[in-house]
Amino acid sequence: MKRTPMAQHAPNRTPTAWATLLRLLGIGLAVVTVSAVAVAGYVVVDLTQRAGADAVKLEAAPTVPPPSLGEFEGPFSMLLIGTDECGEVSKQVLGERCRREDGILNDINLLVHVSAAPRHVTVVSLPRDLMLKVPDCRREDGSTASGMRKAPINTVYSHAGLSCVAKTVSELSGMDIGFAAKLSFDGVMKITDAIGGVEVCIGPKGLHDKKYTGIDWPPGPRTIKGLEALQFIRVRHGIGNNSDLSRISNQQQYMSRLARTILSSETLTDVPKMLRLASTIVDNVQASDELADPVRLAQLALTMKGVRYDDFLFLQLPTLDDPDAPTRRVVENTGAAKPMWEAIRTGGSMQITGAASNGGSATVETPATPPPSTDPSPTPSSTPPDTTVLPSEITGIDLNQETCTGSH
Repeated sequence: MKRTPMAQHAPNRTPTAWATLLRLLGIGLAVVTVSAVAVAGYVVVDLTQRAGADAVKLEAAPTVPPPSLGEFEGPFSMLLIGTDECGEVSKQVLGERCRREDGILNDINLLVHVSAAPRHVTVVSLPRDLMLKVPDCRREDGSTASGMRKAPINTVYSHAGLSCVAKTVSELSGMDIGFAAKLSFDGVMKITDAIGGVEVCIGPKGLHDKKYTGIDWPPGPRTIKGLEALQFIRVRHGIGNNSDLSRISNQQQYMSRLARTILSSETLTDVPKMLRLASTIVDNVQASDELADPVRLAQLALTMKGVRYDDFLFLQLPTLDDPDAPTRRVVENTGAAKPMWEAIRTGGSMQITGAASNGGSATVETPATPPPSTDPSPTPSSTPPDTTVLPSEITGIDLNQETCTGSH
């Protein structure tokens, strides 16, 4: 039987190599896209589970909206503390220093506040020898820790945990603290390593403290990692007046240079480095429950985008000698601190008039050729009208300034 060919309205086309290639590319793109989403989802879930494993509930934290993919709306405050507890790495390098029976001390205490738009980021360092009132606190096990009329801030963590430190600092500053995190010796070393080290500046006399930390460093720039990072933020002998107030300048130099490194385009566009950093942070930081979420961390990080370096301040709480222990403890200089706290709470800009550090423990590097628009000594008339001029008792730097560790 003879078959009649089917009617055709257009000629049959033989698939070309180009069409085949396009289909293959489309399939490949789909596979890559699905794989990328799957990997990203796995990373987020994995980081979330690890971060939330030992998250801490903050007793006095304000209610915040659920995390989302976008910049955090409005202002927020975060407490960061560094404790003197040893982990596997620090035990190997510090030896006898880690064998102790007294409680864990929160020797580094930083209050970070980010204002509503226009964004201002302020980091206030609180000396470990600061004496202040401690409120009643609820411990993680549900028990109540009685308040204290006056106690050193670095004993509050061992007294009642991270939440109590946050509640105490909240009452001192008059600001609600929605997020908090704790970092140990190992955490400092591992996070510094994850970012590839931090370059710090050692002043013209070098930095020498063989007896307590083993430091014997020559002058000039030095990239610190691991143990050296821990040594640098903890050393106090050989700088300024050998006090904790002098040591804060090293911590601010480390933090400001770490911030510049993380905020640099080289770091933000280096996906493997950012994933490595995120993983290291999750494994070495104990966070409050609202902070133990990678999406929340990304949301808070987005608020830093575009903040001018001169609106990123590192300040030290102004203090006076404690009348009850004038050579060992300090108390807040409330008169000098009042305008600082008010400016932070209202989200205004601030101008530092004090030195870069307490007791000459750090000096600001002067660029060889300052930019033409730079005015190193602004007059009151050049200060914007909504700027709070801080009293000279408040020391600190902005992110534009680079300091060198001083030595006597």
